[in-house]
Amino acid sequence: GEIGERRKEAVDEQGYRDRLKYEIDVIRKMGFSGYFLVVADFIRYAREAGVPVGPGRGSAAGSLVAYSLGITELDPIEYGLIFERFLNPGRQSMPDIDVDFCMDKRDLVFKYVLSKYGGPDHVAQIITFGKLQARAVIRDVGRVLDIPLREVDQLAKLVPEVLKITIDQAIRKEPKLQTLEKEDPRIKELLSIARVLEGLPRHVSTHAAGVVISDRPLVEYLPLYKGSKGEVVTQYDLKCVEAIGLIKFDFLGLRTLTVIDNALKLIQTRCGKAPDIVRLDMADHKTFDLLCKGLTTGVFQLESSGMKDILVRVRPESFNDIIALVALYRPGPLESGMVDDFIKRKHGKKKVTYLLDELEPILKNTYGVILYQEQVMRIASVLASYSMAEADNLRKAMGKKVIEIMAQERRRFLEGIETNGIDIKKGEELFALIEKFGGYGFNKSHSAAYALIVYQTAYLKANYPVEFMASLLTSEMRDADNVVKYVAECRSQGIGVLPPDINEGDRDFTVVDENIRFGLAAIKNVGQGAIESITAARREQGAFKSIHDFCERVDLRKVNKRVVESLIKCGALDSTGAKRSQMLHVMKDALDIGQKSQKDRMIGQYTLFDAKAKGGIHPQLPDMEEWPEGRRLAFEKETIGFFVTGHPLAKYEEVLSRHTTVDTIKIRDLPDGRHVKIGGVVSGFKVITDRKGGKMAFVTLEDLHGFVEVILFASVYAKGEEFMETDIPVLIDGHVSKNEKTVKILGDSIIHLSKAEELCAKSANFNIDVTGMDREQLTEFRTLLEDYKGECPAFINLRIPRKSEIVIALPDALKLQPGGDLSEAVNRYFGQEVVEIVY
Repeated sequence: GEIGERRKEAVDEQGYRDRLKYEIDVIRKMGFSGYFLVVADFIRYAREAGVPVGPGRGSAAGSLVAYSLGITELDPIEYGLIFERFLNPGRQSMPDIDVDFCMDKRDLVFKYVLSKYGGPDHVAQIITFGKLQARAVIRDVGRVLDIPLREVDQLAKLVPEVLKITIDQAIRKEPKLQTLEKEDPRIKELLSIARVLEGLPRHVSTHAAGVVISDRPLVEYLPLYKGSKGEVVTQYDLKCVEAIGLIKFDFLGLRTLTVIDNALKLIQTRCGKAPDIVRLDMADHKTFDLLCKGLTTGVFQLESSGMKDILVRVRPESFNDIIALVALYRPGPLESGMVDDFIKRKHGKKKVTYLLDELEPILKNTYGVILYQEQVMRIASVLASYSMAEADNLRKAMGKKVIEIMAQERRRFLEGIETNGIDIKKGEELFALIEKFGGYGFNKSHSAAYALIVYQTAYLKANYPVEFMASLLTSEMRDADNVVKYVAECRSQGIGVLPPDINEGDRDFTVVDENIRFGLAAIKNVGQGAIESITAARREQGAFKSIHDFCERVDLRKVNKRVVESLIKCGALDSTGAKRSQMLHVMKDALDIGQKSQKDRMIGQYTLFDAKAKGGIHPQLPDMEEWPEGRRLAFEKETIGFFVTGHPLAKYEEVLSRHTTVDTIKIRDLPDGRHVKIGGVVSGFKVITDRKGGKMAFVTLEDLHGFVEVILFASVYAKGEEFMETDIPVLIDGHVSKNEKTVKILGDSIIHLSKAEELCAKSANFNIDVTGMDREQLTEFRTLLEDYKGECPAFINLRIPRKSEIVIALPDALKLQPGGDLSEAVNRYFGQEVVEIVY
């Protein structure tokens, strides 16, 4: 009955019943019935409580029981997923169902489990031990040995930023560490002690996802302690908890689920009906069009430029293609040539062939390429008569690559091949093939489950782009880098991003027609209490008419001076009709009048100001100019973290397209050492003194898409010191410095962006139709050019249509500074496009 509930179309019922019976028998024999029911119970609670739950994760998506219980949302039979990949009856190991929950509401599920399954005596979170890594242990030992903090810090920073690197590995990689250890006895002692302590536990914390549930009080199995927030935590770590036989559950937080949930709510509000996210049209034209064009900024797992490139090359046409994409974009397939092979076969540029005919039904969806671990298991089962449990052991052996075990498996495989009457030579060739590509094989169950989230987010972006992007911006509002990236994406898709507004905005980003209104919670200094006061006052008495009206109606205990100042600076009060400069000028008086009015109302007094307020009469605003653009944008950056109503780089967009090779998004996918040219504004900088006494700088560079750190060593900094001012537009030539965690640029040169045209241009050409022109006009033109002198040669091409053409080289005294200002001035003078810059 449950299967019929979850699959409405015609199905092979008997096949489903047989699979279900088999799985239930295995689960019962292994003693895991209770485990499945507990997981199904807290997932049921989560859905009923409005907590978004993922469609599945990992190998659990291969279980029909999990699908029938609502633990997963993918039919494993439809997508060829294998139960034994999840639970192998031939190998006694604990089941592992990881569950993704909405990041913001995950705690609700934990509280439910705590109350339902015996409280803190039976339910606890799991400890993790932070260990002394190379940098940390150097700093700790240096502190104890009383070596000056500055020296210790410089020593620690010499350790390359490589995940889990040891001190010995760092010394082999960094010659300066070798030199210091040899020449400085203090450093030698420090490193000697640090080697002994390295890897020891340094501190404890609570595992981000792990929860353990026990039938008897936990203290009968292991010691407990209270965490920093009062939570009950095991004193055994994850491995030890499993070793003593306790079952752990993983409550993972996935922000994308929150994005999907909020987008659906916005769609419901705007359209009256939201799509059923678990029953979408899996062949939606708009969705596949978006995927094929690589327009996937904001789409789960498809944001990197490398993935976008593969999307455009693969041109996915089905959900199976998306499953394959998730599995393909990994180092193994990328480095082995598997990706290129897959693409060529898909598009008919390489013939799809099968070593044996029996392989076609197994490999058809991946165009003859062995991509999934499940395919290896099916090959072993169909062609070599492995049971699925044995096939899972083969899959595991291939991952571990133990020579002795692989030799045993090879013998077993070839015996099965021979028994089935298949040519032994073909069998040997096939085993070599699955041994080679099986090592790169990915868990199809996990790939399929995450491909569903990929499809859901792509569907929302393709069909409801404004709601999807608004939800995405809300989820990232505390990360300025991502907000900049997603605002740029909105604008590239024709979606306007409006500044915050006290008369229209809410806590989160909201949809206004085909635009997105900035969320009030994204403004610095504006907390939840202030937002609630603003929205409550607006609901009760309508829109705010002026800054004075605003200060009289909101609760000034929550909406204080800092809040009002931030609201003015970011443009949230623009809808009152006043200039930002005027409102900031009268802000103190408006607050004083508002506080007086609120105090009088509290004690029951009625004043002249109240009478004026009720009639809409307030003190007049001073007659003054609005702030210049630079100051306005600087205040927006100060209060929101980036520019909303404009950007200092806007007038340089053509310059950037001509003279840069990368932006802050594309640079993340470039290899270490790659030469780059990048433009942006100086968003922040820190100047320090290096070991030789020279000044160097760490610069935060911002472009239209995000931020990147640039390091300017002393020689480069000396030539570019004049540009160390906030919001100065610059062009940087340098090289990528990349490790597992960060991408930086080592700058080789820095110039003002306005100089890029001049330094890179070969000539400035003016193509002028002189019909009807007189000498006086040409003299005026020459005078105009005097204001734009520089280093670039210039030529005037005088044309008389269908008659003659004369090219005049301007003298060295009239070399020019090409750029937007020159082009704009000259084109305006002639009333048409006459300027041509040659690079």
